[in-house]
Amino acid sequence: QVQLVESGGGLVQAGGSLRLSCTASGRTFSDYAMGWFRQAPGQDREFVAVISWSGSRTNYADSVKGRFTVARNNAKNAVYLQMNNLKPEDTAVYYCAACPATYELRVAAASYSYWGQGTQVTVSS
Repeated sequence: QVQLVESGGGLVQAGGSLRLSCTASGRTFSDYAMGWFRQAPGQDREFVAVISWSGSRTNYADSVKGRFTVARNNAKNAVYLQMNNLKPEDTAVYYCAACPATYELRVAAASYSYWGQGTQVTVSS
């Protein structure tokens, strides 16, 4: 079992920044690639970003490339999502998730075994 807890969400104006954090406990953190997903009201959960178990590789949704950065600190069992130049369409509940490490960085939510409870991000125009 892996327990995940997100923090750092909030209300921000368009063009602003937020940094989300996700702290893990339980099984060995570095056994997992870590992903960020988001879900807006009435919409499906969508992939945002993923980082490999070592932190050496990342992948992003086209909608956030150049604005969001994912990073991890295995010594602290933590993964982060730095979000810059936020837009109203970024408003959603953001979730971190753990995927058993493979070479391929997974973007499908079904590939992830463990999920946090989510943190709300609201971007006002």
